[in-house]
Amino acid sequence: MTDQAPSLKEAYASRFRVGAAVNAATVHTHAHLLARHFSSVTPENEMKWERIHPAEDTYSFSAADQIVLFARDHGMFVRGHTLVWHNQTPSWVFLDSLGQPAPAKLVEARLEQHIAEVVGHYRGAALCWDVVNEAVIDQGDGWLRPSPWRQALGDDYIEMAFRLAHQADPDALLFYNDYNETKPDKRDRILRLLEHLLDRGVPVHGVGLQMHVSLDDPPIEEMEEAIERYRALGLRLHVTELDVSVYPWVHEPDRPQAPARPYDDELAERLAARYEALFALYLRHQDAIDNVTLWGVADDSTWRDDFPVKGRKDWPLLFDVHHRPKEAFWRVVRLAQN
Repeated sequence: MTDQAPSLKEAYASRFRVGAAVNAATVHTHAHLLARHFSSVTPENEMKWERIHPAEDTYSFSAADQIVLFARDHGMFVRGHTLVWHNQTPSWVFLDSLGQPAPAKLVEARLEQHIAEVVGHYRGAALCWDVVNEAVIDQGDGWLRPSPWRQALGDDYIEMAFRLAHQADPDALLFYNDYNETKPDKRDRILRLLEHLLDRGVPVHGVGLQMHVSLDDPPIEEMEEAIERYRALGLRLHVTELDVSVYPWVHEPDRPQAPARPYDDELAERLAARYEALFALYLRHQDAIDNVTLWGVADDSTWRDDFPVKGRKDWPLLFDVHHRPKEAFWRVVRLAQN
């Protein structure tokens, strides 16, 4: 029984917060797990631009408010996610009244208003924000992603977003968040961006390490080296989107992804060993890591079921489809108790 399992958040209370990504549905359907096991929540989509600011003169806070109220009622930390991203931003943000590319001053004014409204609405409730999400390219030549934001405002849009967020809530902790953040080439690009921001006195307080990983990749050694490099900048670290796919990631577009397979004892053991190694890594760096958030609550509601193969069942979290703790859960809890 889940209620008889030790509390995950209590096991790690003296180390770091343990969080989960939630939505307006799972704060109800998974409320028992959230209340007992998690001390932090991140809205999965409800604070992204397309949901919270779908039209120029329209803000829709109700879904995100449900999450914030749930967190308040259960004494949970709220991570705001995310203010500036190339995905899930409506096209109107970058267009003028004639449907043509908007001038920079108009896009800048919209960005300023959006951040002021959203961060201001949750001031004192969302205590940190993923301000800019995934602005660095994965591979190839160059540095920053050629996003609509960069096209409209140039490279300075990142600095602009952080300064606007700080202005809207001077007490909030502000993070840059990205994936593949431990891969050496991308890690070095992220470090270059962070060093540039810090050199310019930009109010960036931490780096969000998404940690969407698989059973074998990336290796722990690569992740540890990245953590050591990021923390050397003096920034706080949050693991922001942790999950462990049971399928290997196939990078070559001409090779098929792995087919679905049953969650058997072998997979359960491999997943448990992987989570144990990950949390051992986080514990080694607990003086720099404040928060470890899993991207979901239980296996019955995970984005991994649709990515990269739509409808392929995955089992990436600590609780199964029936909300029961998996062997991975027990390994993670025992690790904290040692």
